Amino acid sequence: MKYFRFFNPMLSKTPIQRVYLAAGATDLRKSIDGLAAIVQMSFQLDPFSSNLFVFCNRKRDKLKILHWDHNGFWLYYRRLEKGVFQWPDEQTTKPLSISPRQFNWLLDGLPLEQKQAHPKMSAKFII
Repeated sequence: MKYFRFFNPMLSKTPIQRVYLAAGATDLRKSIDGLAAIVQMSFQLDPFSSNLFVFCNRKRDKLKILHWDHNGFWLYYRRLEKGVFQWPDEQTTKPLSISPRQFNWLLDGLPLEQKQAHPKMSAKFII
């Protein structure tokens, strides 16, 4: 099971496959049904899949994260007291698929593209 810092494994036992961002601003007055409709109708994705769907408001200081667990939805809400998320501008109606590493950067207030991040390495030999 992939683990994200905000995600309590006691709450959900469903492994997360991908993280999708709704680039641009979303009306966060929408709740589970409204956000699931965006996922299904606008993104042409299955809201009942084991993916995270992340939405941000216009001021970029609030996030909602929609996640399907085996018999119901989870809706996480994050509000920054100071600062903003480095949220991508809307360039397409398709959602942006990001890695778990990029998702953690986003939650930490960093841009999705890091110029100085250490690249992922796959070591094959010790000696």
